[in-house]
Amino acid sequence: MNVSVALARKGPPKPADAVTRIPGNAAPHQMCDPFDIGEALTTLSLRGDALTLYARDAGDAGDAGDAGPILARIASVDPELPHFVLDFTGSTPPPAGHATVVASIAGNAKLQFELDSNWDTAVGEPHLVPATFPDACLVLNRRSARRVETPVGGNFMASFGAGGKQYELPLYDFSEGGVGMRATPEECFGLHVGKKLVGVRLELGPALVIVADLEVRLLRPFRTYLLGEQVQIGCSFASISMQMQQTLGRFVTAGREERRALRR
Repeated sequence: MNVSVALARKGPPKPADAVTRIPGNAAPHQMCDPFDIGEALTTLSLRGDALTLYARDAGDAGDAGDAGPILARIASVDPELPHFVLDFTGSTPPPAGHATVVASIAGNAKLQFELDSNWDTAVGEPHLVPATFPDACLVLNRRSARRVETPVGGNFMASFGAGGKQYELPLYDFSEGGVGMRATPEECFGLHVGKKLVGVRLELGPALVIVADLEVRLLRPFRTYLLGEQVQIGCSFASISMQMQQTLGRFVTAGREERRALRR
């Protein structure tokens, strides 16, 4: 199953698209979950937002060694590998070594991560450079929406219709910003990144049922020993009433507190 996401090209980035690094006196949070990292990279790819790379000259250890910003975009993302491809159209890839990569996501968050690479281009594609997911990213000013994992055996389901097909899929987590579903490759046939799901019925345990519109943001295949081939389906809320948002917020808070109590 191929879930690579191709870039809707905007053209080469311009100097005005360059993004500065997160300052040392800021307080970003660290994002280490490969699912979240893949979701962020996919968002950048779909939007065609620019990446700014600050490469360090060999032998230099401080900011004074920076060779200047290099602009690129993300041509495609394959969360299964996990792998993405940088498009340096209009720029020259950095020399072999370390680079800090910075991007602005939708204008309300700044993403920063480190890559150490030879920056070898793809065969026959001198502007494309394959790369693997970073181990961690720094995120600044992101609207916080921590996930709450659903308990094993609980009644947490998503039910909806799309393309003439009815879906009933288990939830593996939820937050104030969206939900994560799980399915077999056959069960999620017809779903793709960017697809709008209207009137989704979300059962969040025996005490809460909400109806909301969702947008599929990420599909990530994986394999488990018990379930075999599975696909994680990450969705954000596209439309949800203020009352439902407040109710969900209280439920998420209660879920976090309950899980913290169980760890003690």
